[in-house]
Amino acid sequence: MSESSAEAVVAAAVASAAAAPGGWRRATGLAGAAIGVIAAGAAAGVAIERMTVGRGMRRKARLALDSAGPYGALRGTPGRAVADDGTELYYEVDDVEPEGGSAPRRRRLFGRKAPLPVTVVFSHGYCLSQDSWHFQRAALRGVVRTVHWDQRSHGRSGRGAAQIRDRMPVTIDQLGQDLKAVIDAAVPEGPIVLVGHSMGGMTVMALAARYPELIRDRVVATAFVGTSSGRLGEVNFGLPVAGVNAVRRILPGVLSALGRQAELVEKGRRATADLFTGIIKRYSFASRDIDPAVARFAERMIEGTPIDVVAEFYPAFTDHDKTEALACFRDMPVLVLAGVDDLVTPSEHSEAIADLLPDAELVLVPDAGHLVMLEHPEVVTDRLADLLTRAGAVPAGATVGGYGSTSSTAPSG
Repeated sequence: MSESSAEAVVAAAVASAAAAPGGWRRATGLAGAAIGVIAAGAAAGVAIERMTVGRGMRRKARLALDSAGPYGALRGTPGRAVADDGTELYYEVDDVEPEGGSAPRRRRLFGRKAPLPVTVVFSHGYCLSQDSWHFQRAALRGVVRTVHWDQRSHGRSGRGAAQIRDRMPVTIDQLGQDLKAVIDAAVPEGPIVLVGHSMGGMTVMALAARYPELIRDRVVATAFVGTSSGRLGEVNFGLPVAGVNAVRRILPGVLSALGRQAELVEKGRRATADLFTGIIKRYSFASRDIDPAVARFAERMIEGTPIDVVAEFYPAFTDHDKTEALACFRDMPVLVLAGVDDLVTPSEHSEAIADLLPDAELVLVPDAGHLVMLEHPEVVTDRLADLLTRAGAVPAGATVGGYGSTSSTAPSG
């Protein structure tokens, strides 16, 4: 199919939806949901047959999964940092268990009762929230001090003040400054391990570019998970050439238009949410046996990102280039991890990062997509534990037993 033919098919589909009863709401809903999926990594066509088959059954299944899934339920001590433009940034702290405390005794993953005073700061990706680190948070809880925060306009953080008040575009540089504000509030002193997934990894790079002295003086290890240092405009999302070119040409304008009709788009987006489960799953995961509750958990996070936030953030990725900032991480233990089948930030981008950090550990996880930390949590947790060991945050030679599984066939407990 030629590029013009592909565009004609898309135009015909939207026109058909708009002509139907409740058409504008349906058309904007389709567009909004599709853009929301693209935002989390789904720049692909819609599975048309899902529009008419089994909608009621899928809706009931979603409700059942929402009530049964424990994912994202972990909470810590809340705090708020204030960004330089006044945006409130929400974070939570999980402290280590005090010696001789009255809390129930937990299994020690690293075989140590008194972890070294290191804080692990987790930064999440685009259209997600701090809860995307659910499995790693559960595994490290009570073992090392961790900080989980929501990027501006995501999760429980406030809408970007500069975006609302001054109509300023979001930049990755701004996110790096936001991370600095969180560190100042939640980790004012002591060594730090930085962990970033996708946009969160870019945020870490932006922090290094703006505050290299902080990286030099306080950061003892870093993990880049499913992220990129630049050239994101070349990613094809698994689409044929015609589809990629069409998306690149029309998406900025579509996003801008949808952002201006946020209320209407959100109504349509919610009404047609059941149509896009398969797309979200395809671009978030690669495993066929992913736990449906985990898949639904990811879907909820993506659905929870307002369309105007999606529109605000999207242009920042085209401009992202923090290759030079990677030099700040050369003299510390670094983990670079990605899913082999990641269609959003392909594993080649992680390999490029590792090429510039020759002492880094590069881990490419088979049968894994963009949300590798949810899809194969035991692998990610194990490699993070090893990184903490190499950084001196836990005893050398300590090991972590198998933790967590998202397989629908895995035994419980």
